[in-house]
Amino acid sequence: MKYYVISGEASGDLHGSLLIRALKELDDKACFRAWGGDLMKKQGATLVKHYTELAFMGFWEVLKHLPTVLKNISFCKKDILAFRPDVIIYIDYPGFNLRIAEWAKKKGFKNHYYISPQVWAWKENRVHLMKKSLDALYVVLPFEKAFFEEKHDFKVHFVGHPLLDQLEHFEFDPHFMKTHHLDADKKIIALLPGSRLQEIKKMLPLFALVAPAFKEHQFIVAGAPGISPEKYSPYLINTSIKVVYDQTYNLLKNSSAALVTSGTATLETALFDVPQLVCYKSSALNYWIGKKIIRLKYIALVNLILENEAVKELIQYNCHLENLVKHLQLLFSKEKQKRIQKEYTKLKFTLGGRGASEKTAKLIFQSLQ
Repeated sequence: MKYYVISGEASGDLHGSLLIRALKELDDKACFRAWGGDLMKKQGATLVKHYTELAFMGFWEVLKHLPTVLKNISFCKKDILAFRPDVIIYIDYPGFNLRIAEWAKKKGFKNHYYISPQVWAWKENRVHLMKKSLDALYVVLPFEKAFFEEKHDFKVHFVGHPLLDQLEHFEFDPHFMKTHHLDADKKIIALLPGSRLQEIKKMLPLFALVAPAFKEHQFIVAGAPGISPEKYSPYLINTSIKVVYDQTYNLLKNSSAALVTSGTATLETALFDVPQLVCYKSSALNYWIGKKIIRLKYIALVNLILENEAVKELIQYNCHLENLVKHLQLLFSKEKQKRIQKEYTKLKFTLGGRGASEKTAKLIFQSLQ
């Protein structure tokens, strides 16, 4: 079978690589063409575009890069027609993917969507387009099944979260500290400022300012794939903060706390039982627009799944140095850590267990027989 996979972010590359691996187990003649990253490429997919060329974040950034976005959409359509896949698999990235899906349906292609767009947060009207354009939708968050089936009469497959699969397959480096020349006598505070340049530019300078208040710790940045060292270095001048690449899981495994920009990383941090602060800042314009259209009580996936503030969120005007230092210090209290660990245990149970990639691959493969 020929599979065409489209994602536009680091998390999509991760989930896509796991899905490709699972499909290869079922289909020994599988051929993959993908918009993704190094992880999909490692699994044997021919890479069409790297997600670092696609990850525009925020309303103004998308508007500013609109000619590039439209050019990519046009190129993607031509590439699909040339490849003639048996199925197109979309992974999140809704602004782009739903446009392609609507077009592809009219052209007679089969559309399967893995990792649903967060239409429960904003643009709920997209559900109508999804029902019309998709042959199958695979959701990874427990509350999404009720949202689609009970509220919108749209049958979906809840497959559990693929991060649980990634943790199961990941091989930890017992020499991580030594390999990366980290101080074995100092506990680590991990910094996860995001995988997009806009996020790094906004969050990393603020994270770096926190370090002097925690001299007994070492602050280590989880370098995002595709982001060069030159993009980090301007914000780390005159600090002892190091960046380690392609080592997020090893870093979290060895960390005692973390400052995390909202996104999939909040869930990854929780699955490693690392106490965290969820931090997010955007431009004043993006924040103002977001407040108008997004109707969510929380922004962290951990809190959305558990339906309470299991981890502290510091957003926009509350995300400043004084607050970061204060709440990071609180994370080291035994009482706080005990409460967070209790919430993390509940989270793992709620996520539905391992096997998301295998379940999704099996459903896609069987539908094509």
